[in-house]
Amino acid sequence: MAFSKFGLSPSILKGVKAMGYVDPTPIQLRAIPLLMEGRDVIGSAQTGTGKTAAFALPILTRLDQPKGFPRALILEPTRELAAQVETAFRDFARFTQFQIAVLYGGVGYGRQLDALKTGSDIVVGTPGRLLDHLQRGTCKLDRIEFVVLDEADRMLDMGFLPDVRRILERCPRHRQTSLFSATIPPEIETLIQWAMRKPETIEIGARRAPAETVRHAVYPVAEDQKNDLLLTLLDQVQYDSVIVFCRTKHRADRVAQLLKRANHAVAVLHSNRTQREREQALRGFRDGRFEVLVATDIAARGLDIADVSHVVNYDVPQHPEDYVHRIGRTGRAQATGDAFTIMVTEDARHMEAIERFIGRSIERCKLPGFDYHYTILMDAEKQRRGIVPGRVTGVRLSGGYFFGPAKRRRR
Repeated sequence: MAFSKFGLSPSILKGVKAMGYVDPTPIQLRAIPLLMEGRDVIGSAQTGTGKTAAFALPILTRLDQPKGFPRALILEPTRELAAQVETAFRDFARFTQFQIAVLYGGVGYGRQLDALKTGSDIVVGTPGRLLDHLQRGTCKLDRIEFVVLDEADRMLDMGFLPDVRRILERCPRHRQTSLFSATIPPEIETLIQWAMRKPETIEIGARRAPAETVRHAVYPVAEDQKNDLLLTLLDQVQYDSVIVFCRTKHRADRVAQLLKRANHAVAVLHSNRTQREREQALRGFRDGRFEVLVATDIAARGLDIADVSHVVNYDVPQHPEDYVHRIGRTGRAQATGDAFTIMVTEDARHMEAIERFIGRSIERCKLPGFDYHYTILMDAEKQRRGIVPGRVTGVRLSGGYFFGPAKRRRR
């Protein structure tokens, strides 16, 4: 089914063609017709499946003509996602006169006020900064017709749901509301019952399933050897680009410094970085100036980062859903990728929870030539059997895959 069959306006179809879109993805095939009919929609799909276009194209078509005041509101949990979605809307609407404002914290109010004063038809924003504008009286939502709550479970994790309710109370009751979320915990169910009208639920693929093209491996190690193992792993693995996920901002900074001292080209992404630093990090990683991006879970969802060959969990995520989102940064669009997780003793129960969540066991592996300190994890893994294929050579020993050295690919 071509995009032309959805009833999209000619100018929006022209924008779609200019973006190089050919065939709709499954989430687009199912969501666009419902949104074009005016239905409320709950959408769930794996990362990298094109959900932004799934809600942007029908909204732009149904807005029809610019009217000089906000009629569509898209809420995002982070600045990066807000900026990314705003860019997508601008690309799709390039052959129209629609004005788009993006509102997020960490930057001044000047450009945002200018965008609102010029009469924006679409507002993309994070809850905190949008509430600031509402309280200042610089943004009004009394004529909103379309609301999108994107990455709703992430907004829940970040404590934004009370702000979301306050924002929705400023919008007209008669509106179209769509919600996209990887999981639907009870708090979001409550929000759905309050904010939506008989929503249609769309689920593309298993919510718990990582991409089938991603290969997994876990590396047990003593706590005091995590840094050495990370450095050795990166030296032995043949990679194009790597995202290293850390649990906290401070640890991300420390790991980035460690890798820089080892002559890696490194960028850092977390919420303590200024907006300019975050944009520079993402831009540099995308265009190849940085081979490694060290990040917190702020980079785990939604960000459009293509061609990531490897994800390394320096810290095991404490929530199984976060594991799926992290490794979703690789293996996108049917490309292959590798997900490596460094595990210490205190991580064992979290790793078991992840395996239960994704419905599969992940092989424990060792690096050849690495001088391991004893850890109880070594004994625990002696009973595990099987092979995890990887991009590096090795031989199977004691049920694990001992990866042999492989030349690192430099940019």
